[in-house]
Amino acid sequence: MSQTPAHQASGGTAAPAADRSSIIAVTALPVLVVIAGVLGFLLPNAFTPLAPSITWALGVVMFFMGLTLTLPDFARIAKRPWIAVLGVVTQFVAMPLLGLLVVTVYSLPTEIAVGVILVGCAPGGTASNVVTYLAKGDTALSVSITTLSTLLAPVLTPLLTLWLAGSYMDVPFWSMFVSICQTVLVPVIVGVLVRVFASKFVDKISPVLPWLASIAIAYIVSIVVAGSAGSIATAGVLVLLAVVTHNLLGLGVGYGVAAACRLDTPTRRALSFEIGLQNSGLASTLATTYFSPLAALPGAVFSVWHNVSGAVLASLFARRPYGKPPVDAAGREPATAGATSAGIAG
Repeated sequence: MSQTPAHQASGGTAAPAADRSSIIAVTALPVLVVIAGVLGFLLPNAFTPLAPSITWALGVVMFFMGLTLTLPDFARIAKRPWIAVLGVVTQFVAMPLLGLLVVTVYSLPTEIAVGVILVGCAPGGTASNVVTYLAKGDTALSVSITTLSTLLAPVLTPLLTLWLAGSYMDVPFWSMFVSICQTVLVPVIVGVLVRVFASKFVDKISPVLPWLASIAIAYIVSIVVAGSAGSIATAGVLVLLAVVTHNLLGLGVGYGVAAACRLDTPTRRALSFEIGLQNSGLASTLATTYFSPLAALPGAVFSVWHNVSGAVLASLFARRPYGKPPVDAAGREPATAGATSAGIAG
C-alpha cells in the first residue's frame, strides 16, 4: 500500500521509499502474522475479549487501501475492460467453486468448511499487487482487478456464500452485505477521497502505511486464533492442508485462464496472483462476526500462507524473462501506467 513503481515514473521523491517499504512490509507480513498467531494461541484469554474490535481493524486496513488508489487507477479499468472483467469473473467463479471442491474432497467439518468457502468468496487481496510487481507482471492490471473486485464484494461475497455455504450453516445475506459496505466499501471510498484532497500528505506518510496495515492484519489474526485456540491442536493440520490446496489451485487456474485466452506473460502472472490471493482479513472478520471462531481459522491461516506462496512464486517468475512488456492503451510500458498497493488486506 503505497505509491507504486509506476508512480515513480511520473515523479515524486516519496515513491522510491514508499515502494521499498511496501516490498519489505509484504515480505515481513507472514512473520508478523505467525508471531501474532502464536501469541493468540498461547494467550487466548488476553485476545478473545478484543473480538468486537476486529471489524474496526479491517476498516482501518481498507482505509489504507483507499489511500493507495488514485483516479487513474479507476480509469485503467476502462482502458482494458475485457481483461479486467475476465479477472473479476474468474475471481468470483473459480475461487468459490474451488473452495467447495476442497471442502468436499477433504470432507471438512461444518465450521471449517464454511470458513474455506468464505475465503473463496472474498475479493482479491491487495498483497497480489506487490507480488505481481515483484514477479514483473502487469501491475496496473492487478490494481484494476483488485479495485473492481473489492467494489463488487458487498453484493457478490454474501450472495456466493449464501449459495455455496447455505447448506452448512445459516448465512445472513443482508447483514453481511451491510457489514461489508461498512467495513470495506465506505473506508475505501473515504481513503480515495483523502488521497484526492490531501495527496501530498498521503505521499509523505505512505512509507509507514504498509507497516500499519500489516500490524492491523496481525492484530486480526491474533484474535481469530485466540478464539479457536482449543480447536487448533486437532484441526490445525487439516485447515492448513485445505488452505494450501485452495491457494495453489487458484494460482494455477488464474494463470491457466490467461494462457487459454492467449494473453501475454505479464498478464498471465497478474491473473495468477489476482485469483490465488484472497482478502482473507475480510473472510476472517465475517466468519468471526456471523459464524464462529473456528470458521474464521481458515482465513487466518490463509493470511500467512498466501503471502508465503505469493512471494515464492513471484521470485520464480522474476527469474524467468519474457519478450515484450505489457503496454497500456497509449502504448506505454507499465512503468508509466500502474500502481501497487502494499500487501495490506490479508
